[in-house]
Amino acid sequence: MVETHALRRDLGVWGAVAIVIGTVIGSGIFLVPQAMIQRVGSVEMLFVVWVVGGLLSLAGALTYAELAAAMPEAGGEYVYLREAYGPLFGFLYAWTQLLVAKSGSIATLASGFFLYLANFYPGLQAPLFHLGPLEVKQGQIASIGVILGLAALNYIGVRWGGGVQIATTIVKVGCIIGIIILGLTSGKGNTANFTSAIPADGGAAGFFAALVAALWAYDGWNNVAMVASEIKDPRRNLPLSLIAGTLAVMALYLVTNAAYFYVLTPAEVAGADRVAASMMQRVWGDWGAAAVSVAAMISMFAAINGSILTGSRVPFAMARDGLFFPGIAKVHPEYRTPANSILALSLWSAVLVLSGSYNDLFNYVIFGSWILYALATASVIVLRKKRPDLDRPYRTLGYPVVPVLFVLVAAALLASTLADNPVRSVAGLGLILAGLPVYYYWKSRRN
Repeated sequence: MVETHALRRDLGVWGAVAIVIGTVIGSGIFLVPQAMIQRVGSVEMLFVVWVVGGLLSLAGALTYAELAAAMPEAGGEYVYLREAYGPLFGFLYAWTQLLVAKSGSIATLASGFFLYLANFYPGLQAPLFHLGPLEVKQGQIASIGVILGLAALNYIGVRWGGGVQIATTIVKVGCIIGIIILGLTSGKGNTANFTSAIPADGGAAGFFAALVAALWAYDGWNNVAMVASEIKDPRRNLPLSLIAGTLAVMALYLVTNAAYFYVLTPAEVAGADRVAASMMQRVWGDWGAAAVSVAAMISMFAAINGSILTGSRVPFAMARDGLFFPGIAKVHPEYRTPANSILALSLWSAVLVLSGSYNDLFNYVIFGSWILYALATASVIVLRKKRPDLDRPYRTLGYPVVPVLFVLVAAALLASTLADNPVRSVAGLGLILAGLPVYYYWKSRRN
């Protein structure tokens, strides 16, 4: 164990709720309805998928609320997997987060931010120089600048990172509500759209493929657990933020989709790469499309900040257990942040931006990541048996049905993903298991 200063509990309940909402709502709600309607065909079934995805995320949030309140430590799932199954499972989760999952998400969001900004400044798409075989564009350098700028902000204090998260989340939600109101009150919609349908894959395969897209849009509700050691009164505020934040996102997603399909037909949504921009283009012309670009950039900016704020606590927790470079476990003596871990995650995310391979890597590990999510959720059952005397200020509502439901749906999702793309799924699992020799190296060093 590396001796360090303690992290400081500077995040209140609003900061915690803002992490949930601000990290979940990134670019997904502006993009995924296209893929979903292509898979299920009918608007009614699309809403069923959104509800199922929301309820599944809520089942996870209800379960994590018990785990987070009982073990309010930095690292989130890393801690739950370690305590339930041993340090190897915790390490593989942290390895996946640092190497691809969280770093790839940050790189994807930062690149998306400047793809939208390029609508106003097309020069960002221009090549700047070549780095070996890589062509580096101005937008990539700007993306890295955003990542490092937010890293610096989080470096100097969790209060600063939390403050930015609250402010940008308020603006983000306000923008989305504005889009919803303009769409539903424009007079340019048709309720007949809700009963229309298009040819699609349909069946169980189509449903689960659409559910994968919806869950990508819902992904991030669990991130607040990663900063549990810096939240005030975590026994109360962690369950509250997990449940309230997830419910708020679910409500926003459903009403936003209602606005989309009120204005656009299913066929138009299926052909729209940026459904929100297409809807606002019809409602408000070019000004509407520009407004969506601004809203998307604010949304992604908040998600990048939340991802750096939360994701950096995972390698920090792993290093404190002696399973990673000792310097990553150090807490800044003045700012009381995991400063080196913030820098490590952010710099690696910047490398992924330059490589241009973040999307491929991120998609590869979705299969393996969901295995770890299912195991983390099941750990609430394991720990009820393994550590019955653990103080649990909050107990999962609907236990054991809720966590079992989450695990069963996750298993069905994994089976569907494996059948749909076996090569990518197995390769992604291999990428995660590549952490095994790294784990045994650090374990021998610790011993």
